[in-house]
Amino acid sequence: MTQTLLEQLKQMTTIVSDTGDIEAIQAYAPTDATTNPSLILKATAKPQYQHLIDDAIRYGESKGSTLEEKKQHLMDKLFVNFGTEILKIIPGRVSTEVDARLSFDVEGSIAKAKTLIKLYEDAGIKKERVLIKLASTWEGAQAARELEKQGIHCNMTLLFSLAQAIICAEAKATLISPFVGRILDWYKKSLGVAEIAPDKDPGVLSVTEIYHYFKKFNYKTQIMGASFRNPGEIIELAGCDLLTIAPDLLQKLSEMQGTLTRKLSPEHAKDLDLKKITLDEENFRWMLNENAMATEKLAEGIRVFRADAVKLENSLAARFK
Repeated sequence: MTQTLLEQLKQMTTIVSDTGDIEAIQAYAPTDATTNPSLILKATAKPQYQHLIDDAIRYGESKGSTLEEKKQHLMDKLFVNFGTEILKIIPGRVSTEVDARLSFDVEGSIAKAKTLIKLYEDAGIKKERVLIKLASTWEGAQAARELEKQGIHCNMTLLFSLAQAIICAEAKATLISPFVGRILDWYKKSLGVAEIAPDKDPGVLSVTEIYHYFKKFNYKTQIMGASFRNPGEIIELAGCDLLTIAPDLLQKLSEMQGTLTRKLSPEHAKDLDLKKITLDEENFRWMLNENAMATEKLAEGIRVFRADAVKLENSLAARFK
């Protein structure tokens, strides 16, 4: 029987579900799953998840002495509640995000990561099944460096450039999540065009560049393409270590027939003539600054995640007794 493109993709790439909707994850049988404040905000609107929310609200009320402390405890428990439920139906790992407001705070990020891991352990989940998501800032990479030394694995998010990828790999982060679709969005707006072909897609080309660099220089950090806008982007990245895909695109791939060609392979990368780049903080900040797209999308992403987190915590905190 002919395999769908999704079935073929699973044979060369680890598929990760990009949603906070537990039922959607169950439908497509991914290996791993990722969440963020925006995805959890959408999921909390569904009545079937109210018991997870109610539990987090009770936890926040019982743990904090001030309103701000109660909110923090509520949000930590909410994210871990969703992550714990997700881990009941997938064989791999779940990614849980550190508050975007800590994106430039090394010690704050480390402390928050440990808090989340402790909550997972209290729920009977081993830390090996959790990836802590950190923004791919200089500070985020330094936090990841320390956390990885302590056996807490990190997924570096809001990543739009090779410079960000390099500092995360040098920090020995377990995983990076370059955002394909958001890069495409920026270039479409900048160029004033409605569409860009998948094989010319700047987001696809960015992930391809990062993949080749990592495999050429034997970095252990895995690459997980994220934030897709269409199936064509995914098809062009077949063979990437992991791809995190929203349910609507998983559905489309599950309905598509044909032969899927592997586009990325370590063997090909080894033959490329690439130069090693060394980045200290000053050089990193300059290299990032010179990339207008990456600079703008990183800042925007932090603002959006922060806004959704605040919206979520305020709406739920209103239910405190």
